[in-house]
Amino acid sequence: MEFGNTFLEVAIILAMATALGFIGQWLRQPLLIMFLATGILAGSSFFGVIKSYEEIELLAHIGVAVLLFIVGLKLDLNLIRTIGPVALATGLGQILFTSAIGFVIALALGMSVISAAYVAVALTFSSTIIIVKLLSDKREVDSLHGQIAIGFLIVQDIAAILALVMLTTFGSTVSAEDVLIGEMLLLLVKGIGLLVGVALLMRYVLPGLTRRMAGSSEMLVLFAIAWAVFLGAVSEWLGYTKEVGAFLGGISLASTVYRDAIGSRLTTLRDFLLLFFFIDLGARLDWSTIGAQLGDALIFSLFVLIGNPLIVLIIMGVMGYRRRTSFLAGLTVAQISEFSLIVASLGLSLGHISQETMGLITLVGVVTIFLSTYMILYSGQLYNLLSKPLKIFERRNPYREAAIDTLSFKMSEVDVILIGLGNYGSALAEQLLRRRKTLVGVDFAPDALQKWRARGVQVLYGDIEDPELLGHLPLNQARWVVNSIRARDLNMALIHHLRDARFDGGVAVTALNQEEADLFKAAGADIVFRPFVDAAEQAADALTHAMEFLPDHVNWPITFREVRIRSESAVVGQTLRNLPLRTEIGVSVLAVSRAGRVYYDPGPDFQIFPGDRVVLMGPEEALENAELILNEPEPHVEEEFTNHFVLAEVRVGETSPLSGHTLAELHFRQKHGVTVVGIRRNGENITTITPSQQIMAGDCLIVVGFADRVKELKMQEPL
Repeated sequence: MEFGNTFLEVAIILAMATALGFIGQWLRQPLLIMFLATGILAGSSFFGVIKSYEEIELLAHIGVAVLLFIVGLKLDLNLIRTIGPVALATGLGQILFTSAIGFVIALALGMSVISAAYVAVALTFSSTIIIVKLLSDKREVDSLHGQIAIGFLIVQDIAAILALVMLTTFGSTVSAEDVLIGEMLLLLVKGIGLLVGVALLMRYVLPGLTRRMAGSSEMLVLFAIAWAVFLGAVSEWLGYTKEVGAFLGGISLASTVYRDAIGSRLTTLRDFLLLFFFIDLGARLDWSTIGAQLGDALIFSLFVLIGNPLIVLIIMGVMGYRRRTSFLAGLTVAQISEFSLIVASLGLSLGHISQETMGLITLVGVVTIFLSTYMILYSGQLYNLLSKPLKIFERRNPYREAAIDTLSFKMSEVDVILIGLGNYGSALAEQLLRRRKTLVGVDFAPDALQKWRARGVQVLYGDIEDPELLGHLPLNQARWVVNSIRARDLNMALIHHLRDARFDGGVAVTALNQEEADLFKAAGADIVFRPFVDAAEQAADALTHAMEFLPDHVNWPITFREVRIRSESAVVGQTLRNLPLRTEIGVSVLAVSRAGRVYYDPGPDFQIFPGDRVVLMGPEEALENAELILNEPEPHVEEEFTNHFVLAEVRVGETSPLSGHTLAELHFRQKHGVTVVGIRRNGENITTITPSQQIMAGDCLIVVGFADRVKELKMQEPL
């Protein structure tokens, strides 16, 4: 076909995909389904738009290679060693049981032995591409169930390759047994050679090569794509699939410092190219012979949609995983894959099966791919409905998953339970640890848990979508529960679950915008973080103040520097007179910016507060020392009460001399150094307090003030 016509085809296909994608968004349907529908409509069974199958298939193959390459980037060798046994056991176990049960069902429906064998093999394999795409969209690739699922899907892919070798051998005229053994041994040798070659490149070539490429972001991305496609082609040439090679390519770069940069830049390209994979898959479906197969297709589809997840549930439950992890991983095998269609096509070409059997497998593929997409996208809701009956698939001690946790529950008090240890959550954890707060981290990514466990932080594997998560947390010992994940539904569910659990500590959640912040506040959140707004405000302050009082370069051995005062700094609360800047190291304070206001040439009695931006002038080496002085952490004092503000209750005795007098008459604030902010009297809360407020015997005063003054007051209790 002429290039112009091929280009026109692609233009029409993209226009159809855009239109159907828009309709899907309007109907709140998954884009993957709409792209499959685009392929079906553009294929020969309907409008016949697609003629250049080879060109579209090439784009689809590149998209597959990039997708598996990105997945490999997210894995490291330590993680592979951890999930390897369960991936191998689950993958092989699922293949064995699915093929055996599928074969029996096919025979019961009156199929011949050879047709039943093909159908059983087709039911065995699940689509690695579709599952990885869905897990990526849900950001669950890094989760435990996501990594286990990817592991046993790769095992399935390798088994599919072996199945194709066996079928091809049986279709030949040579001695099947001899050829089969030779093919298997040759395939094994090639696989070992591929692994050894990639390992040697990882050790001696790739580190230096990526460092050279990293000098240009364009070259780094180009190298990553070339490496993924090259290894995919080599793998296919050796008799494996391009998915295996691309996956190995990602793993080979997973230990480099550039993996996140590469992955983030390839995400958009991946999504665009995968569009052609789903279109190609839909276009190749043959609908000519499926009318008479509806009954049998429904039976096999139900087996794949329900039976396959149950098989994974049983295997993982026996191996010691929690039922939620097993259920979510099991849903990923609730469809048949493009490999199933390839196996069926091969059987048709060899004369092993009829066109009707091919149509049956095609229909099962369409039904299971469509329905399993919704099952995976709404897996959380499905689990909530089925969690109680699924308890039979969980051992009394799910020891494998419990081994990920490090909670001892022997702590007398936990300052913060932090849910979500991603970029924002990790930064928040760092700051809390610097302030010497006791922390418990919660995340579903094993690598994140491993990182913080190595730091000595107690961690718990868990997903905020899991309604049973709170039962594993030390809520009765925690002062605050903080969720760093920006997700409206998850935050609202967390707030309600904590209130239902009668958690009496503070709740902090993270909002994407002001609308969400207001919603969370109304639901009962004590604090709402807005990371983007807070970061933007600080960045704007830094830029504005730097523009205003950091001078242009002058050729003189005096430089200027702006230093932001951290909250844990030892200089907080001190005056400039007490800081040894000018007298000892020769540095002067030119200005201080605070809350949008600039104080020029502050005097010696000017007091420093957290968040201040101090502009310094002096020699470069002196400025280095000045910055260290200004942000040196305050020494930790191991006392029950330190000099910070606290809220406390103080009771007024029945015979107290305070009874009957107002706060103004008693000079309460001046005498005791604390402020009365509320009174609890006979079960009633008085929240508006004025100097004329009268104190009565039996009152419980709610006071706020420095810890040492509150301690003195409580020692007199009852007053």
